[in-house]
Amino acid sequence: MSVNLSRTATTTKTVIETEHGIVAAQHRLAAQAGADVLAAGGDAVDAAIATSFAIGVLEPWMSGPAGGGTLMLWRAEDGRAQALDYGMRAPKALDPGDYPLSGEGVAGDLFPWEKVTGDRNVQGATAVAVPGLVDGMGRLHARYGRMPWADLLAPAIAHARQGLLVDWYAALVIASTTRELAKDADAAALFLEDGQWPTISGWTALAEKRLDQTRMADSLDQIARHGARALYDGDLGAAMAADVQAKGGCLSHDDLRGYHAEFREPLSVPYRDAQFHVPPGLTAGPTFAHAMRLMDARDMGTKPDAFAAYAAALKSAYADRLATMGDTGEDEAHSGCTTHFSVVDRHGNMVSQTQTLLSIFGSRVVSPSTGFTMNNGIMWFDPVPGRPNSLAPGKRCLMNVCPILGDAGGARFALGASGGRKIVSAMVQMASLIADHGMDLNDTFHHPRIDVSGGPVVVADETLPDDVLARLRADHAVHTTRRSPFPFAFGCPAGVMRQGQHNTGCTEIMSPWGDAVSEDQTGQS
Repeated sequence: MSVNLSRTATTTKTVIETEHGIVAAQHRLAAQAGADVLAAGGDAVDAAIATSFAIGVLEPWMSGPAGGGTLMLWRAEDGRAQALDYGMRAPKALDPGDYPLSGEGVAGDLFPWEKVTGDRNVQGATAVAVPGLVDGMGRLHARYGRMPWADLLAPAIAHARQGLLVDWYAALVIASTTRELAKDADAAALFLEDGQWPTISGWTALAEKRLDQTRMADSLDQIARHGARALYDGDLGAAMAADVQAKGGCLSHDDLRGYHAEFREPLSVPYRDAQFHVPPGLTAGPTFAHAMRLMDARDMGTKPDAFAAYAAALKSAYADRLATMGDTGEDEAHSGCTTHFSVVDRHGNMVSQTQTLLSIFGSRVVSPSTGFTMNNGIMWFDPVPGRPNSLAPGKRCLMNVCPILGDAGGARFALGASGGRKIVSAMVQMASLIADHGMDLNDTFHHPRIDVSGGPVVVADETLPDDVLARLRADHAVHTTRRSPFPFAFGCPAGVMRQGQHNTGCTEIMSPWGDAVSEDQTGQS
């Protein structure tokens, strides 16, 4: 990927350092919502719930109530890591025969599956899977929440009532998907102006453009007043399912009523003197564990040795993923539209949370009754029959998410990233930079990385040292590029770290909206 950026400019972010709690998220206002909850007496779980709903309003193309994901949770009082799976599932009425192969080669979205006639697994209501995010947040709150549920949704409702400000970055993201959004009347009404991308706020001193998210605000208010199951058991869920069916999808109210997020025991991954915890099952957690096991036996003392080990371990881990989980490599031009945030509170509780609609704007379908942008989770399945990840009714979706908790060198940290199949590459390297090279959060987030996403080519940051690039080229085909704000050539991480009573937080340095916010920075949104 060629990126026309300045070769003399440098980009850095300031790592937040404090004894207070921190939220690091891909949108500053969402991080502020979580930090305000910490300041009001909530713990990491309360802050994560508030951030989750707020970021679904503020990044409606990345995630939202009609999406899914998973999180890792660290409870300081009992020293225990837990995983919460709120991933999506195929509707029970899904018929694989409704997704015939077109014979036209490879599809053009995130995954190089064989192309389906009409892109029915990618675009439109036929791509919608059963969402899990809201039930996941409800389960999390029921077990560990301290603050009232309605209070935690209040920031998201307020942002939706105001409407998302369309700055240059929001306009750029919307413009990148205008043709697809225009195919759904409700998506076009929400995101476009007369079928075109919206006016950019701030182009003149008087210009301000905001999305009309009042319907979403009304739906979030119902969830706030009646609880998470309002989207599954009640009239709100029935209306959303009816909207999807009216547009040709098969999501039913029964699918929603039958959905339940699940707490799971995480995979614990020992690595030299460090310990990592990642989600199990149909996530990238097993792929992370595979790579770390191979790296544990390698010499990581120098940067060339370390990056050679990263590339070899990730290639092996992805080969295993392809063979056993039915997953395949990713088109390098697409990065997946997922969001991640990490939270640490003053007591040391942590949440590492990843949530997604899958593609940018998900299915590019909006439910008019709820105002929610719907996921396209069906695209996670291989449309070719007879494979481990082939389409089937009621089947769980295979996710790329990889939130991690780590303990290395006296520091505990929570990391995760967005970026589709780029996520696990970012997590493996950042975990190693901390564990093998003793880096703090500042050095870890600013260090250049490589990406190995299952294909033959290693994508390398061109600012890596010459001896590192030479070592990589000795064993692999290497393509070099630079980190950029859009699109992301590498994963887009957010993380927090705790050493003693001292907390730090940071987000991807090229993310124009991402920020870490401390609870003592209240009222600064």
